[in-house]
Amino acid sequence: MRRANIVSNNNDKKLKVLIVDDEPPARRNLRALLKRDPEIEWVKECGNGKEAVASIRAWQPDLIFLDVQMPELDGFAVLDQLAGQPLPVIIFVTAYDQYALQAFEVSALDYLLKPFSDERFRKALEQAKRQIAQQDASELGQKLMQLLGTRELKTDAPRYLTRLMVKTTGRVIFVRTEEIDWIEAYDNYIRLHVGGKAYLLRQTMNELEASLNPEQFARIHRSTIVNLDRIKELHPHFNGEHLVILRDGTELKLSRSRKDWLEQWLVAGAR
Repeated sequence: MRRANIVSNNNDKKLKVLIVDDEPPARRNLRALLKRDPEIEWVKECGNGKEAVASIRAWQPDLIFLDVQMPELDGFAVLDQLAGQPLPVIIFVTAYDQYALQAFEVSALDYLLKPFSDERFRKALEQAKRQIAQQDASELGQKLMQLLGTRELKTDAPRYLTRLMVKTTGRVIFVRTEEIDWIEAYDNYIRLHVGGKAYLLRQTMNELEASLNPEQFARIHRSTIVNLDRIKELHPHFNGEHLVILRDGTELKLSRSRKDWLEQWLVAGAR
């Protein structure tokens, strides 16, 4: 049976970074480290919490290095002031380890404890890049799906799904249902087999089956849905069971209860 690859991709977006720290040497150190990275578009600084709140609203950075202890507004108070609006990715930077748990409770991505090494900083920055790339891919996918849905409604709205959105690392892929060879249940996911590749999708078999065109897809086993156009042969198997052979040689088990129906469909060309 064929094996498939999960597709991944690099995101080439340049990042806007804000450093919030009341200590100038700490800001200079972070700025120097960030300047080495060609994927950084710009770096700006704030010296206190109030300034940080206004700057985040005005500049909408992708990533913030946020000090915890600052005069008037500390790092957590800054986030409180911004409650209810989209936040950038946050990495707390502090000399005190007792705030770590609280930091992660407010969805901080990482917690850099001063003094930190260049390697520790690099790991935190790379983690932030991955997080931002995933967020951007998810937002892009939602916008594209809205556009596609709007366009379809303006024409003849399809009765069944014509494409599926699959999220991978830093990327959103749209798979046309007609390109799917077969589908299998995979723990809490389903796995789409498409032209030698495989994509995981968090959805149940029952939900997906109900949204697919029954003239094109059929459930031939509890854990298998097949594109009927891909079927080449039926073969007898053990104990009265049968196998469905696809054009690419993939062998799929056929439920006994579906055998007669499938044979009839393949002969007649329709249900």
